[in-house]
Amino acid sequence: MAKLLQSLKRFMKKPWEWTGPQSHPEYLSALPGALEYRVFCPATPKENAIVPTSLPETVYDIKYYSRDQRRNRPPIRRTILKKADVEKMMKEQTFAVSDFPPVYLNSTVEEDENAHGGGYQS
Repeated sequence: MAKLLQSLKRFMKKPWEWTGPQSHPEYLSALPGALEYRVFCPATPKENAIVPTSLPETVYDIKYYSRDQRRNRPPIRRTILKKADVEKMMKEQTFAVSDFPPVYLNSTVEEDENAHGGGYQS
C-alpha cells in the first residue's frame, strides 16, 4: 500500500510543479522552514556585555539628562512693570535726533514739465 501511494505521489504534482525550475527533482525551495526561520529572538543577545566597572573614570555615563545642554541654561528672568515704572520710562529721552543716520536724499529733484512726452520717449 505504501509503495502504491509513493508511486502515485511521483505522478501527482501540484499545478505549479509541472514546468519551470521547481519541476526539477533537485529543486530546493528558497523559503526557510518554520524552525529555521528565526532560531533566536533578536532582542535576546547571545552573550552578555562586559562593562568595566573597576574605575569610575572609565565607565561611560549613559544618562541623557546629565549631557543635555538645554537643562544647563540659566533660569528665565521675568520683570513685572508697574504703572510708575512705565510712566518713568515714557518720560525718559532715550534717543536724540543725531543718533539716527542722515537722510539719504537731501536735495529736491526738479522735473522738466515742458519736455516732449513728459520726459519719456513715445
